[in-house]
Amino acid sequence: MLRLDRIEQHYGARRVLAGVSLDVAAGRCVALTGENGSGKSTLLRIAAGREEPSAGSALLNGAPVDEDDADRRAEIATVLDQAACYPDLTVHEHLMLVALAHGADDRARDLVDSALEAHRLSGHTDALPDELSSGQRQLMALATVAVRPYRLLILDEPEQRLHGDARAELAARLRAAKARGCAILLATHDPELAERAADATHTLHDGRLDSTGPGSDPDSGSEPDSGTDPGSDRHRRGHGDAATDPAP
Repeated sequence: MLRLDRIEQHYGARRVLAGVSLDVAAGRCVALTGENGSGKSTLLRIAAGREEPSAGSALLNGAPVDEDDADRRAEIATVLDQAACYPDLTVHEHLMLVALAHGADDRARDLVDSALEAHRLSGHTDALPDELSSGQRQLMALATVAVRPYRLLILDEPEQRLHGDARAELAARLRAAKARGCAILLATHDPELAERAADATHTLHDGRLDSTGPGSDPDSGSEPDSGTDPGSDRHRRGHGDAATDPAP
């Protein structure tokens, strides 16, 4: 499914990722852990085709990952960074937009109603994004994934701003996605989420992957990383979040 092969990333003279290799098979979940600034978000953006690596390759079923490729966008769902919202669309309208953009047609309303209930948003269907709490906005971003098809799911700290029960429900949804044959790559600071959902866990430290669990790759190389994980216009494509764009 997803293969990251000897990924390197540089921002100026600083190397963030060095020779990182990682496979995520269909029906499997791989979790990335590590301190802020360790390169987790950079690796996820590369996996999603949002950012081009300085060296190495990101392949989905043997084809290069490129967010500008419509076929790749149809296969990859993401919740990365701060999810983009249209300020004048309600929660229900956001989800309908994503569902219809991915061909749901007559099934769109049922998909949206089910996603709203599953993400505890049934009482906020007519709310605008600014009227939601930060946790509710995170749930709305996660709900967009539930109304569209995908083969690969990429999530950057999906547990953020969620409390205990909501995190347990998130883990259950990830296990259900695996059971449907989807591949999942996520970054998390929650070891319990990783334990509940992931088949393998890789910790990024100084650009190096320390791996545990079945399917781990102990041979991923690296060089030290320091400071925060920066953005770079030379590498970042600047597109909106695939899970929340009208046509991700």
